[in-house]
Amino acid sequence: MRTLIENLSFAFTVDAKDTVFSPAAMVVNDDRIEDIGPAADVLGRHSRESFDEIIDGSNKGVCPGFVDTHVHLSETLSRGVFPDNLNTRAWVFHWAKPFYAHVMAEDEYVSVLLGAGEMLRCGTTCLLDMGAQNDPGITVRAMEKVGIRGITGRHAADNPPEHIPHGWSDEMMRHHFFPNTEVALRTLGECVEEWNNSANGRIRCWVNIEGKEPCTLELHVGARALAEKLGVGTTYHLATSIEEAHVCEKKHNLWPISRIEKNGGLGDNLVIAHGVAVADHEIALLAKHDTKIAFCPSSSLKLGKGAAKIGKYPELMDAGVSVGLGTDGVSASGNLNLMRQMYVVAGLFKDARVDSNQVGARRALRMATIEGARVLNWDDQIGSLEKGKKADFVLFDLDHFEWVPYLDPLQALVWSASPASIAETWVDGKALYKNGKVTTLDEPKLFKEARQRATQISNRAGLIKDNIPTTTTLYD
Repeated sequence: MRTLIENLSFAFTVDAKDTVFSPAAMVVNDDRIEDIGPAADVLGRHSRESFDEIIDGSNKGVCPGFVDTHVHLSETLSRGVFPDNLNTRAWVFHWAKPFYAHVMAEDEYVSVLLGAGEMLRCGTTCLLDMGAQNDPGITVRAMEKVGIRGITGRHAADNPPEHIPHGWSDEMMRHHFFPNTEVALRTLGECVEEWNNSANGRIRCWVNIEGKEPCTLELHVGARALAEKLGVGTTYHLATSIEEAHVCEKKHNLWPISRIEKNGGLGDNLVIAHGVAVADHEIALLAKHDTKIAFCPSSSLKLGKGAAKIGKYPELMDAGVSVGLGTDGVSASGNLNLMRQMYVVAGLFKDARVDSNQVGARRALRMATIEGARVLNWDDQIGSLEKGKKADFVLFDLDHFEWVPYLDPLQALVWSASPASIAETWVDGKALYKNGKVTTLDEPKLFKEARQRATQISNRAGLIKDNIPTTTTLYD
C-alpha cells in the first residue's frame, strides 16, 4: 500500500537538525516512510498514478509519534482510586501492591487494551511497559490487537519485606517474589525467548524487574547482564525519591545509582525509571555508561518526588545522557497523556530555577520523540520522520481552536495543543486512531467492562475504606 499525504501545513521531522518542512508532503509505503520533504519537491519526485491512496492534508500538521519510556499498563484500571497525599514509598507498598495483587489475568488484558487505546488517542505510538503482573503474553496479545508498538516484560522481585502488609495476597507473593535471584533471572530469560520480537518485531520483550528495595543488588546487576547477553534491554525503578535515596544511604552508605555503578550494574541497555534523586557526581557516571533515564513529570507532581527541587534532568541532558518522558501509571500520574508530560517538562525547570532558558519547547519535543526512541534503543527505526524509518506519526487538526491562530508551530504544539486536536495516529503505516475512534477496539464495550472490573479489583483489594496507611516504614 502506497500512500501520499499532501498539502500538509508543516512536518516536524525531529531529525538531527530539527528540520521543519512547510508546506510539506509525505509518502508512506506499507510500514515505512518512503519520502518526506517540501511539498513541491516530494510531488515532483512521484507520479500521482503510482499511489494507491492520496490523502489531503490541508490544515493539518504532522510530527513523529510520541514515545512513552515508562508506563504501567497493568495499572490502567486504578484511575482515581488512590488518594493524592501519598509519597512514593507509601503509594507503592500500601496502595499499588494490594491493587496489583488482585489484578487477575482477564483484568490485565482489559487494562492493557484500555491503556493502549488511551495512548493512541494521545498520539503515543511506542511505549516501554514496566512489566506484566501475570504472564507477559497477556500484555503482548493485547498490544498486538490494538496495533501499538512497544516493549514489555515480566514484573519481578526477589527481596520480600520482613512483614507482609495488608492487601498483599499469597498468590501475588508467590508470583511476584522469586525464591532467589537465579530463579528470577531464569524465568525472565524464558519470557524474553518466548515473547521478544512478537507481532513481526513490533513488540519486544525485555528483562524487566521492579527495582529498589524489593530487589536484591544481585538482581539489579544480574538483570542488566542477562539482558546484554540476550541482546535486549532492562528497566527498573531507581532513585525514585529522596526518601528512597536516604534509605539506601542509611543501609549501604551510598545513594542508589552509586551503589549500582560500584557493583558494575550500569550500562547502555539499562533504562532507569524516574531517576529523581541523582547526586551531582552521579551525572558523569550515567553519561560514562550511556545509561538512560525515563522522567515522569506528572507522577513527580502527584507523589511529590521532588523533580522540580532536586531533579538534575537538564544537567543530565547537557552531559549527553538520553532522557525520555514517561507517563507512569494512571494512579501514579492520573493520565497516559505524553503531550501533558511534554508541556510540563518544557516549563517545570524554567519556573523552579527562575530561568526561562531551561528545557523549552524544542527540547521537550525531542524528549517525547527521538530521545525517547534512543532510550528504548529503537532510534534506528522510530522517533523521527525520515526516509526509511517506520511510519509512526501524528496528524494534528489545525482547524481546532488550540491552533487558531498560530505562527510558530513548535510553540503551538508544546504550549497550546493537546490530544483534543489530534486528527489521526498512525503506527506501522496504519491509521489506528481516526475520526474520533480507535479503529482496532470496540471502545463502548471496553469502557463498560473496564468500569466493572475496576470496581471489583478495588473491592477485592480492600481499597474502598478509610484506614489504609498513607505513610510507611517498610524496608526501613
